[in-house]
Amino acid sequence: MRTVIAGGHGQIALRLERLLAARGEEVAGIIRNPEQADDLVTAGAEAVVLDLESVSADELATALRGADAVVFAAGSGPGSTAERKETVDRAGAELLAEAAEKAGVRRYVIISSMGADSAHEGDEIFDVYLRAKGAADDAVRARSALDWTVLRPGALTNDAGTGLVELAEKTGRGSVSRDDVAAVIAELLGAPGAAGLTLELIGGTTPVADAVRAVAGG
Repeated sequence: MRTVIAGGHGQIALRLERLLAARGEEVAGIIRNPEQADDLVTAGAEAVVLDLESVSADELATALRGADAVVFAAGSGPGSTAERKETVDRAGAELLAEAAEKAGVRRYVIISSMGADSAHEGDEIFDVYLRAKGAADDAVRARSALDWTVLRPGALTNDAGTGLVELAEKTGRGSVSRDDVAAVIAELLGAPGAAGLTLELIGGTTPVADAVRAVAGG
């Protein structure tokens, strides 16, 4: 299986790359800064240098050809402007979805955020972020040619993963380690029954594989 991850140098992405590579799977990460390529190679991933804010859908589709799945893990990051919440968090996800369709890649997992909602109110930068993420989720879910899964983690931590989570349509508020988010995505990629689901994720008491089976069947 070959997976291409947009935002390949992100904290969750690097963890996911290591997990997939350790399974013997092919994984590539899309990065904007070529100086980050060595980190991806160390993680076991191929580095693909493209800028999601300037690349065309056709150019991106070329990079996706031959993949079995794509993951949108890109983000404008803390401290970024409201404009970049739109150009990266929303438009980047939509561009990846369009390119995936062009490349014939059906499986699409998007890392969203708990509380994401295109109609979210408020004028703070985090409110803009939640609207952008909600709009991205809506756009991806509207594409019938994709086997999409929207994953909405709670507050992210850098604590060591426990391998124990709560994964459901609604979990309530909570936190979850980036380790465990990556582990859940790795399982979701191989779970066809998770297609068409929007799931919240927090730390919990259920082993990751069992949590994914519970929502996806199998």
